[in-house]
Amino acid sequence: MKLHELADRPGATKNRMRVGRGIGSGKGKTAGRGVKGQKARTGVAIKGFEGGQMPLHRRLPKRGFNNIFAKSYSEISLGRLQKAIDDGKLDAKATIDVEALKKAGLVRTTRNGVRVLGNGELKAKVTLEVAGASKPAAAAIEKAGGSVKIVGAKAPKSAE
Repeated sequence: MKLHELADRPGATKNRMRVGRGIGSGKGKTAGRGVKGQKARTGVAIKGFEGGQMPLHRRLPKRGFNNIFAKSYSEISLGRLQKAIDDGKLDAKATIDVEALKKAGLVRTTRNGVRVLGNGELKAKVTLEVAGASKPAAAAIEKAGGSVKIVGAKAPKSAE
């Protein structure tokens, strides 16, 4: 196969209809736009317009808000952590931090840090340094003989 031999599958492309070229063409006079009015003209943008009646999106009440200070964490489950240890991507004896998780391919971006969630099972004794951990995750890690150290901005209140 060469570059000049590439072509679309038969029937994949249609030729453009030339509109407004006389009534004999079948698409002349109004060019398929019907007759008269705003929609027959060019540059019409009336989505949501209800003929002067208050539009639905303005009749309904506003609700909720976006917290601009909300933190966004990359999340990782205990099951994925254990699988990475079993596959040899992570060393359970060393301290597992954000860089180790990135190197192992468990998280792509760190955002505001990494948070460990309690899905799955952890058998290895690990020392984690992460931005957060759910209560079930922290309990499971400590049950396996490991420890969790919360680093970064989200340190627990009891540590103060």
